[in-house]
Amino acid sequence: MTSAASRGPRSLVWAGAVVFIVAVGLVLLMVLRPSAAEVPGAPTESSADVGFARDMSVHHQQAVEMSFIVRDRTKDEDVRRLAYDIINTQANQRGMMLGWLETWGRPRSSERPPMEWMGHTVVPSDGSLMPGMATDTQLDRLRTADGRDADVLFLRLMSVHHRAGAEMAQAAAGSAGTDEIRGLAAGMVPAQKSEISLMADMLKARGARP
Repeated sequence: MTSAASRGPRSLVWAGAVVFIVAVGLVLLMVLRPSAAEVPGAPTESSADVGFARDMSVHHQQAVEMSFIVRDRTKDEDVRRLAYDIINTQANQRGMMLGWLETWGRPRSSERPPMEWMGHTVVPSDGSLMPGMATDTQLDRLRTADGRDADVLFLRLMSVHHRAGAEMAQAAAGSAGTDEIRGLAAGMVPAQKSEISLMADMLKARGARP
């Protein structure tokens, strides 16, 4: 009969072997995992598809953030309804773009400059990473505004945000190589232009200029 004392060292040996096997398996997975270049049909790192998916995901994330901020600071049902629409639409589109990046084997973020795929040189300023994005100072103002002031500021910031987003989408619709990006970008253009027109009317109805 095997004693408890003899079982102890043997158990440690088996445990060590299991840990070693798992570690080797993880290393092999990392080594053998197909690279992005080996993913059939994957767009290149410098493509409009990858650049647009990354940049528009960041752009959309800020639109969602601003919409959440005003949703909690307004009593205007029309503004709250618009905020909900933007949250739902752009969060969903952002999820699609991040999913495509993963499918293509491309990281969600990169050290490449924003808008490089459009041939633009962008210098981030006060937290604004791309054209149309609100600065940190403007976001702080939105977080502290109330009532009509919050509504007007949100509508103005989002109009600028949408205008730049529509221009980016227009560029991607014409230069992307994948059906996914061309289709999504082409649909964004009229949708965002429609909301820009809606927000102009909402500002006018509240006695404010765009």
